[in-house]
Amino acid sequence: RAQTRGIALAAATALTAGLMAAALTAPAASADDVPAEGTFSFSTGPGILPAWDSAGISLVGVSPGSVITNTGTNIARVNLPLVAKSGTANAAAAGFRFINNETGESFRCANPTIDTRARVIDCVLPSGYNAAVFEITDIDERTKVNSNVTKTTIFQGMQLRIINREMAKRLN
Repeated sequence: RAQTRGIALAAATALTAGLMAAALTAPAASADDVPAEGTFSFSTGPGILPAWDSAGISLVGVSPGSVITNTGTNIARVNLPLVAKSGTANAAAAGFRFINNETGESFRCANPTIDTRARVIDCVLPSGYNAAVFEITDIDERTKVNSNVTKTTIFQGMQLRIINREMAKRLN
């Protein structure tokens, strides 16, 4: 376990993300959740997968989410389908897990909610409680594409970091 200390913290500082959401148009005065389509994706930075591999850590998708690993670039991409939107928060189905291959211990982030105004990513933890796991430290680009039926916003180049030391300790 001492061997993995700091791996999750180093990894999260090198995550980049993109969010594409298309929400059905809701009445202007409505603050209710609306259905959404699209995907929240994030990728590990260079060098993270080899470090995790040497420490015996795996990143696994929880269905219908997925993790796609490119062995040529040593980058893993997590893809999570979006299912609802409320204000600036986009709710994803599924999730992902970090697994210590040696001990079997894992950290599961279920049904993440990505809030671009609050700049956080919350997860439902195995205990059933919500917790802010990542902070969004930067968003490089926002593009809006609207029609009579949908409102689509594409966020690119998000930088994600573990929200605080307490969460980093939980991941380790």
